[in-house]
Formats: sequence, C-alpha cells, structure tokens
Amino acid sequence: MKLPEAPHRSLCTDCGLSRTDDPKRCGRACQFIAPDYPALEAQVHGRARDASRPDELHFGPFQTMYRARMKAPKAGAQWTGITTSLAARALADGLVDAVLCMGPDPDDNWRPCPMLITKPADMAQARGMRMGYAPLLALLEPAIAAGHKRIGVIGIPCQVYALRALERELGLERLYVIGTPCSDNTTTEAFHTFLGLLSDEPEAITYLEFRADYRVELRFADGRKQLIPFLDLPISQLPRDFFPLTCRTCVDYTNVLADITVGYMGGQGDQWLLVRNARGAELLEGLKAELVLSAPGSAGKRKGAVTGFIENTKRAAGGLPLRRMPGWLRPVVSWIMPRFGPRGLEFARARVEMKAAETVLHLRRDAPRRMKAMVPAHIWQLTEAYGLLPQPEEQPLMRSDNAPSTPSHD
Repeated sequence: MKLPEAPHRSLCTDCGLSRTDDPKRCGRACQFIAPDYPALEAQVHGRARDASRPDELHFGPFQTMYRARMKAPKAGAQWTGITTSLAARALADGLVDAVLCMGPDPDDNWRPCPMLITKPADMAQARGMRMGYAPLLALLEPAIAAGHKRIGVIGIPCQVYALRALERELGLERLYVIGTPCSDNTTTEAFHTFLGLLSDEPEAITYLEFRADYRVELRFADGRKQLIPFLDLPISQLPRDFFPLTCRTCVDYTNVLADITVGYMGGQGDQWLLVRNARGAELLEGLKAELVLSAPGSAGKRKGAVTGFIENTKRAAGGLPLRRMPGWLRPVVSWIMPRFGPRGLEFARARVEMKAAETVLHLRRDAPRRMKAMVPAHIWQLTEAYGLLPQPEEQPLMRSDNAPSTPSHD
C-alpha cells in the first residue's frame, strides 16, 4: 500500500506516526520531544531501571542476558537470524496473528519498507539490514483495522518509544515487541554514497555490518568478503550531516522498551540477547531449542576509549568525530583494539556511554533549549564520570515518581 507523505518536522526520524490518521499524537509520543523513560519503563516492565543492579543503568531493565546464535543460521540473515526467527515462532505458536516489521523496498534492497506479515515462512522476507528512514508505525492502524488484535513488532528505539507511548489506547489484546539496538541512521541515498566510498563495486555489495571486533564486514554478490578496520573508514569524506541530529542525540541505544532486545554489541561475535520481561521470556522460550545460549563475556577497559571519543567529538564541532592519527600508526592501533580494547559487555557499556556523551555535546551545540526536556536523568549519570554535568538550565524535567536511583561508577 502507498503510505501518506510525512509532514516536515525537526528532529524527526519518520517512525511512521506522523503518517497516521492523527499525526498530532507525535507531540506526546515522540522520543525527541519530551520523553519519560522512567514512566514507560515502569509501564512496560513493571519497574524503571534500577541502577543498583549491574548494567541496568547502561542497558535498561532486564531479567537475563545471553550470548546467542542459531544452531542452523538462516540464509540471508544479518547474523544468524534470531530476530526474524523469534517472530516466525510467535506466529507459528499463535502468540501473535501478525508481525509488523521492515523488509526491502522492491526497487532498492537497502531501502526499508514497512511490512505486515501473517505467515511464519514469510518472515524470511524481513531478513537482513536496511538503512534509511523507516515509517514502520504507518501500518499500525491498517493492521488493527484488518482485525489483528495480537501483534508482534520488530522495531528500532524511536519506533518502539512511540509505540509504547500509545500502547494503552490501541485496544490490542496482546503486543510483543522485539527490539534491535540502533544508534546512527542516515538516508538511503546517503548510505549509497557511503557504499561508493567503501568499494569500486558498490552495486555488488549485499551485506554490511559494523562488528564488535572494530571492523566493518562487507559481502559481495559473488561470495567475496572484505573486512575494513574502523580506523580505515572514509569518515572524513562524508558530509557533516551524514548522521542527522536525531541519531546523534538518541538516548536509547539498547531499545529499553522492547520485551526482548536482540543486538550484537555484547555478543563477541555472536548476538546479544536482553530478556526484559515475561513477554520477552515467552518469546525466547519458544525458540530455545534452536539456539546456542551462553553467558556474555566482558574484557578490557572502556574509560580510555570513551574519553578519546568525547575529545574527538568536541574537536569535530558538530561534525563527525575524526581520529587524528598518523597513517603509519593506524594498522598498529587496528591490531591492538580487538585484542586489548573493550570487548563483550564492556564494549556495549562503552558504546552506550559514547552515545550519552554525544547526546549532551551535540544538543548543547545545536539545540540547547531542548536539553531539559530531551536528556533523561540516567544520561547525566552515565556522563558524570567524564566530567559532563548538567548546567542549571539543563537539569532534566522529572515527569514521574520512577526516577532512576543513584549509580555507582565502576
């Protein structure tokens, strides 16, 4: 179906809500206007994050974490296919009768296109990574109008926040949310430019992944693979606005309002699962026989990496953070980082702290009046160890009684 056009709004990732019958709901449901994470965490999980529990300050409320992979990887999957397999199993077991997710645009395999899937086998269409704005929630009303009362959703944080903010008024019998982490997005057109900087054959690239071993993996239509160290990426050739301000100021890297988060950061080569509540546990239980599960590991120290990122971000003055490093030194550092840098959960903690610092620095520069409403209290708790503290005019608005507790820094 053809989606309505999205009205122009600043700090908008086009989650799809503005394309629905009541676009004014964006004012109370958008992550980038006045988010209330403590209240929604309590609504979804029964409690807000508890910073006295290990890792909840960084990753949000959760029951258990795993390092995971499918015993039999799915063809065409970005990793081994856990995300789409969870949704397919939910359909097969009758937990849901439809899944709202993203698939490829018919004219561009990299461009995300919202899909409503009702058959388990059709979840294969949603495998793989897309890049670009994805108006997922534009299909929410059509799904409900079609009579679907038990819906599964696979979404990124800005989509999931809006969904949760409206959940109580949707009239659904059951809602299961499978979340994937997200930090940086760009337009599909800009992404094609990036592919052109990575290879002389960008049209032959079928797969791209930023891996936890500090390398980008490319796969090509003829079966070739290429690994590019992060330090060798052509970041200096990208425009300053390659990543929009929304993505540079996102405070929810780990998709804390999902029932289960499926990502890579803490997986050390596998995937990383955060089961956040009973619904997430129910989703995982249905797939456990097909998974290899183990405890996530953690190694290295993050503080030096995060400190360096903050300094580079400050020097970039609103652009992309560039490392000032002689060319001869880059191969040496690229060898050191995956062996001695933060790995596993420590890598995930580092990325969350980097995103928190990036939010503060970019909002201070580009939208200082937004800071009081947009930066939750837990972000300041994450940046405190790096000397980034709120000014009096930046103190977060407290909208609920579920404020996060005071953390202890490790």
